[in-house]
Amino acid sequence: MKTVLIIEDDEALLNLCAITLRDQGYRVVTASTGESGIELAWHHLPDLILSDIHMPGTDGRNVLLTLRADAEVSSCQIVLMTGDTRKLNARKGMELGADDFLVKPFAQEELIRCVEARFRRAHVHWRVADKVLSGLRTTLGSSLPSEFLTPLTGILGLVEVLRDEITVMNAEEVEDILNEINSSGLRLHRSLKKCLTLLELQALGKESAPPSTFLDADEARIAVLSAIAAVLHRRQRKNDITVTNADVRVGVNSPDLSSIVDEIVDNACSFSRRGTPVTVDLQANGVLTVTDQGRGMTREQLKQVSSLQPFGQSHPGQEGLGMGLALAQKLLLRCGGTLLVESELGVGTTVRASFRTDPPQ
Repeated sequence: MKTVLIIEDDEALLNLCAITLRDQGYRVVTASTGESGIELAWHHLPDLILSDIHMPGTDGRNVLLTLRADAEVSSCQIVLMTGDTRKLNARKGMELGADDFLVKPFAQEELIRCVEARFRRAHVHWRVADKVLSGLRTTLGSSLPSEFLTPLTGILGLVEVLRDEITVMNAEEVEDILNEINSSGLRLHRSLKKCLTLLELQALGKESAPPSTFLDADEARIAVLSAIAAVLHRRQRKNDITVTNADVRVGVNSPDLSSIVDEIVDNACSFSRRGTPVTVDLQANGVLTVTDQGRGMTREQLKQVSSLQPFGQSHPGQEGLGMGLALAQKLLLRCGGTLLVESELGVGTTVRASFRTDPPQ
């Protein structure tokens, strides 16, 4: 039974939508505020969310952005509802990450068609994901990390949607899907680059001695800040990250330092909710500390940090954890540094990357 969460402050409309969807065989959970809707989403992990936009307190925009930033519910279908398209139209809603848009007042039949269409599209992703995963397991003898599987199935699923439905889509819907395909392609490209770098580092093995390259304080600062800027753009978390950067010479080249910072900070953003703080602190002793207030990790998950096995993934669309921190760890080992990960489930994670330091010249 599919679960639908309805977030609506109009009690009459909330009850009508709930009755309509229950009559269609869906399990329905309701919330009258954005705050309670977010909590119910985290608790029930619904298959689809219908959310009003204009509500007191946490409105539909914030509900959408909060849930899209959460790895556990980010792949959920989300439909926004509004009676005033002057403040937020369908195009803007899609740009924020909504899957569909309902303009009030709408008929019961329109609501049913919208929900059914969302589940048909979600089913395509699941069906293609199962098919791709089965084929890869047969070919490779094991499952690929979710860093590959998620964007790959997204691309294939969206292409299949275009093939099946392009004749009934408008130009904006086609453009929206093409943008999603492009985003998935870029994500897959990034994951492949990480994997190739890991394989290259593994083939090289351990160096007999760390390289003698040292970055001066300004070069280190530029490398750190440029990497953080790339993550901020990719994750849209510019208001969440606090950076402290001491003057210190570190024993690493600039590309490797940027890659290490990028992977650690990206991991913190990926596994913490938008709106929660992430701190980045490069200290005078050469220790880069990145702390988040995300979902944290179990002891077993901490053991897998250095492997390529993804975890924390319950279905296609969610991200696994593995390659990013593994790459950061191997790059640190190459330059004579170390990586330490401390985490508490439900509290957050702290990653410390220790670099060799050198007195200022």
